[in-house]
Amino acid sequence: MSTIPVTKRGAEKLREELHRLKTVDRPWVINAISEARAQGDLSENAEYEVAKDRQGFIEGRIQEIEGKLSAAQIIDPTELDAGGKVVFGATVELEEESTGEAVKYQIVGEDEADLKLGLINISSPIARALIGKEEGDTAEVQAPGGLKHYEIVAISYV
Repeated sequence: MSTIPVTKRGAEKLREELHRLKTVDRPWVINAISEARAQGDLSENAEYEVAKDRQGFIEGRIQEIEGKLSAAQIIDPTELDAGGKVVFGATVELEEESTGEAVKYQIVGEDEADLKLGLINISSPIARALIGKEEGDTAEVQAPGGLKHYEIVAISYV
């Protein structure tokens, strides 16, 4: 099984979700199924069907998170020694060359990515274009709006 890179913060969020699923959501859905069963005829009981569907989702998500955590390679960006290169977990400040627009991204795992928070997926086009580059380098990114050129202004490991 291959490892899945995840930041320390991302692994903690997965653990928190797993804990909530096991201690809050699972007991709630078991109770909902029990109450629906008590109502009698299950063939026409919408509450029972909804609760069973929810239970399936919860159990599937628990398995998914447990699988990801067991395969996770947890990376603490503050402990990286990448020699000034862009690597997984690095925070990169960029300037779009044609517009001068400044953006700041941290390269994270798939489950952590949230563009609104400046967290980009390691497999995204911009992250792939940045990996291995250093401050002052230019990265070409094929974006939906066309080819963009970004200059790497700063790299930090926070």
